[in-house]
Order: sequence, then C-alpha cells, then structure tokens
Amino acid sequence: MQQALLDHLRKITEEEQRILDGASEVDQGLYTSGKDFTVDSAKMLEEGKLIAVRTHTRFVHFPPHRHNFIEVLYVCEGSLTNIIGGKQVVIEAGELLFLNQFTRHEILPAGKNDIAINFMILPEFFDVAYTMAGSNNVLADFLVNVLRQNEEKGEYLHFRVAEVLQIQNLLENMIYSLVTGRGDQNRINQTTMGLIFLYLLDSVQYAEMRVPNQYENMISMTTLDYIEQNYKTATLTELCVRLHLPMHVLSKMIKKNTGFNFKELLQRKRMNKAIELMCETELPISDIIAAVGYENGSYFHRVFREKYHVTPRAFREINRKRETVRL
Repeated sequence: MQQALLDHLRKITEEEQRILDGASEVDQGLYTSGKDFTVDSAKMLEEGKLIAVRTHTRFVHFPPHRHNFIEVLYVCEGSLTNIIGGKQVVIEAGELLFLNQFTRHEILPAGKNDIAINFMILPEFFDVAYTMAGSNNVLADFLVNVLRQNEEKGEYLHFRVAEVLQIQNLLENMIYSLVTGRGDQNRINQTTMGLIFLYLLDSVQYAEMRVPNQYENMISMTTLDYIEQNYKTATLTELCVRLHLPMHVLSKMIKKNTGFNFKELLQRKRMNKAIELMCETELPISDIIAAVGYENGSYFHRVFREKYHVTPRAFREINRKRETVRL
C-alpha cells in the first residue's frame, strides 16, 4: 500500500483520542440507536450509499456486536483479532474477513500499528459482482448466498490472500476512492468489488469458512470449485478419491448443500460453457460439444433440446439476432 495512504489511515481519530484520554469503552451511540449492540447501516452509511469505509477503532475492546449489513474487514498493517462463535480468528496484513449480516463477533484491542479497514456494505452492492461472475458460476452463487443470509449463526469467510497482488491493488484503489471523498462513484466501486470477487473465486484454496455444518459446506465449496476448474473431464469418482470420501457419502452432502446432485451441477456448467462458446465464437457445434466434455453428440443434442426447446444451431442463430443470450 502507498505510504501516503497508509499514513492517512494511521492518523488518530476523534474517537481514538477520546479513548486515549481515558474512555474505557466504545461509545455505542456512534453505532446504534437501539439497546442491542447492532451496528446500524443508517448510522454508518449516507442515505443512498451502498458502501462506506472507516478505519477500525484502535486501543479498545469492541464488545460482542452484530451488523444489519455485510461487513468486510481488511488489514492494511499489523493484525486484528476477532472472536466469532467462541473461536479466535486472527486477520493478518493483506487478509480479508467477510461477515454475513447479523453475525455476532467481538474484536480485541488493536495497537497503534494495527491498521484495519471496515467496509460496510449493503447486500445489493454485491449484485454487480454476482453478475460479473456469471450465471454459470455455481461457486459464486454459493458464496453470495452465504453472505446474504439474515441469520445470527457465526458465518464468515476468511481469505488469506496477502500474496495475491491483483486483490491487494484493487483493494487499495477502492480504499483510496472512498477515503478521499470519491465514494460517490458507486458503479466504479461496485465494479472494483466485482473484480475482487472474481479473484477471490480463483483463490478458494486460501479460504477458511465457517457456516453451519462447516465441514459439509467446505466439501460443497470444494466440489463446486472442482467442477468450475475441471468441467471437461470431471467425474464423481475422481472427486471422491481427492476428498477421501465414499461415493454415497459425498453424493448426499452435495445434494443436501447445493440442491443438485453432482451430475446436474456438472451438466449445468457444461451447458452454460457450451452456450458461451456458441454465442461468442465461430466454432462448429461438434467442436463445442467436445470442448465442454461430451463424447456423445447425440446425447448433448437431446439434453440441449429438452432444456431450451430448440437445437443448438437454432439457439445460436436466435441469440445472434438478439445480441443477448437467454439462459
């Protein structure tokens, strides 16, 4: 991060000065109007804004609280220690912590050189990110649904992405935009978050996740990522070997947590990839069928016609005329 921006973020705020002068706890009135310590978006975001940022208040323990918005914590320097569902979650420099709506947590006192940013985000802000990920990205679908859940169950996503320079650069750009008064550029910031989201989808190997039934959800996320990356050759048998799970156990987990069985998820991905190639390239239909992993062209044609009620060739012509793709 640029030194000038870091120096700006390091400045002692009025709230921090009050704490240094002897206040022993946070002023909850700055964050909520109610008795329950729920940080209120109406207090934290200007009317009409979908996102805002603030530096995390140092030198004081943040007692258990929750938010009626999605919170993303990003550590610029040092570290920040959260307690979520009784578990200590330490966020180091360059890492991201996504907290879904109403997840309750507390934060241990941060020192002078522990510089963290709070992104306060209304759920609809992620609409652009979700659109950019594409309707055929079942992993994006899964993650966005986790973030949108309106329940107090301790859900979070912790991304250890300090070494992913693209994410670091995009975060710095967004922070600079928002802290220097350019935060009215909502569309630009939404698009920037969309790009960050796309990189995070390629970085699930760096993610730690806590949701109800954590193990099953991690297995499901791994399954969805496996299909995204290997749709041409993916098989349930190979995935079972990778995860060291019996086929009947893995099949049950996938169905329970995604609503689809493995074959349906794989077919959805292959079909959407085929449509993308039909409408964006000049490849012959036979080559597209092979490119997405189908060995039997007749089977592809039958499944395609059942789903879209036209042949692949007719679908290509219809959507070329419309200049849009109707999935």
